[in-house]
Amino acid sequence: MQATSFTFDPATRAGSVLLDDGTPVPFDAAAFDAGGLRLLRPGQRVRIRTEGEGPDRRVVFLTLQTFPDPAEG
Repeated sequence: MQATSFTFDPATRAGSVLLDDGTPVPFDAAAFDAGGLRLLRPGQRVRIRTEGEGPDRRVVFLTLQTFPDPAEG
């Protein structure tokens, strides 16, 4: 799944992304670290994996759109 980075705090390595329908979904440091990134800027297109439904939905993997997701291959 793809999204757009919305917020990112480099101190906590947590933030949120916007799905293509505009829904914000949070991510924590574990999701950020799983993707091997060092920094994320608002507006960057990202590849994500999520868990949960509705208000409990959260990002569990986050990397740049051009990077592979190891779970897909």
